[in-house]
Amino acid sequence: MVRFATEGNSLKLFPAISLTLLAVLAALPGASAREADYGRLPAKTLDVTAPSERVRGKVGEMSARQMDCRSMPLAETRRRIVDIAVQEWGFFGFPIVDYTRVHDELSLERARVRFPGLPEDEAMRLAPTVAGYWAATAQGANMITRQNRAWEGPFGIDGRWADPWSAAFISWVMCEAGLGETGQFQRGIAHWSYIDQAIRARDGSAPNAGFAAYDVGDETIAPGDMLCSSRRPTYRSVADRRRQMGNGARTHCDIVVKVDEPNKRIFAIGGNVRRAVSLKLFPAVYQGKTLRPVNLSFDDERPMFVHMKLRSREIEANALDNSPTMKALDCELIFEERHPAYGLTPARVLRNAC
Repeated sequence: MVRFATEGNSLKLFPAISLTLLAVLAALPGASAREADYGRLPAKTLDVTAPSERVRGKVGEMSARQMDCRSMPLAETRRRIVDIAVQEWGFFGFPIVDYTRVHDELSLERARVRFPGLPEDEAMRLAPTVAGYWAATAQGANMITRQNRAWEGPFGIDGRWADPWSAAFISWVMCEAGLGETGQFQRGIAHWSYIDQAIRARDGSAPNAGFAAYDVGDETIAPGDMLCSSRRPTYRSVADRRRQMGNGARTHCDIVVKVDEPNKRIFAIGGNVRRAVSLKLFPAVYQGKTLRPVNLSFDDERPMFVHMKLRSREIEANALDNSPTMKALDCELIFEERHPAYGLTPARVLRNAC
């Protein structure tokens, strides 16, 4: 079993793993979120208020607590966005969706698999966290009430929420990262609310907004930025959305945490991805000198159409590897099979001094 336990100011993982090779966890037996107990870093290491602090009451009777968001200089927010997203990925068990393995993902996406809910114990563990994401939005109290009613229904406590919570996850990350004012980031229960704000920022009518919207490939993509795709209606550019701003739309955004230029991949973390906060690996190509994600041929109905660029100085491309969550892990891993995320070779022991 893989287990996190806090010891002083450090976070231990058993069996231990390499800093830059965390993603192989997904390939190890017994390493799923369902079989593991994951914690968060102590505040001295990463000062974040857990989302569960934003709710009160037990599962089925939860309500939102009124709590302020953090407001910080824009220059300080980029690294916090990455570090907070990575910590939440760890809390959900480090799940990976690898779109560089096109043939493996093809059948799943074509079938539009409805992924099953979580076992009750795991759903119970994660429920206050997801409720806390909702609570960071203006509509969160109502969404939590809706979920309480769903839990009272015939399916009881399971891993499916009554409403998609990916936008709530993004909203909470920005709330904790320092974009607490709505003029900086328009938190909401749907991604289009802050996509539209980023478009207004690009057009000059939202001067305080933290993000500005660009077509994918027009600007350098960096950790802390976001990549967004459309679901319904289908958008293929910022101009497509600009013509319908203010109207509801099904969209999805992920937070970029690493740009792997040598291997032409972009790593991004999103919420409510297969019932979890998951890391996505996107294949990428160069458009001039800019690395941009490939719009997968089997996902043409949900194209990536907007790059939300944070209006602050960029940080290093491998910010994922340098995040506190990664650095706090012990640095040894024995693994038995190749994992596509990092191109590992079989039956090798990896060690790295912490």
